[in-house]
Amino acid sequence: MKQKKQVFFAFLMIFFMGATIVFAQNDGAEDLDAQYATELPKVGTLAPDFKMQTPDGKPFQFSKVAKGKTVVLDFWASWCPDCRKDAPEVVRMYDAYHRKGVEFIGISMDTDVAAWKNAIEKYAISYPQASELKTFRETDIAKAYGVNWIPSLVVIGPDGKVKLSTVMSSKVDQYLKNLVSSSK
Repeated sequence: MKQKKQVFFAFLMIFFMGATIVFAQNDGAEDLDAQYATELPKVGTLAPDFKMQTPDGKPFQFSKVAKGKTVVLDFWASWCPDCRKDAPEVVRMYDAYHRKGVEFIGISMDTDVAAWKNAIEKYAISYPQASELKTFRETDIAKAYGVNWIPSLVVIGPDGKVKLSTVMSSKVDQYLKNLVSSSK
């Protein structure tokens, strides 16, 4: 009986060690892109230009801001729980990488200007914002960029081509970390 217990505990130990290795390789995080980012623009495609309005109703054109720069498009909405959870991380990335030449543009899927403005203030979002103020699924921008899930992030290079499309801010952070460290 003692030998069976030892074999059983050895088996359990091997099982948990294997599970720990698999968990560590994935950093414990599920890659949500396979599920939610399938329609986002593919790496190497030209980023579509767009015109929208700022929270104050002023015109905003992407190509005028983005020309020759690395830009992160942050697709979000004030009503989106995952967006609210992710907002502090995107703001942190903006604070870290904007001074190194990376532009951020928030693309809101809000229909209520007051809610949009309140969220900008609440999360201390200081990068430019634009919206069509239409229902998420009715926006031209969601169609042009294949955004079926928010938050979504698209990194566009100075050449106007997509460098990364994801629903995971951690991937954008890693991409930007590598970008700024390689440009030193």
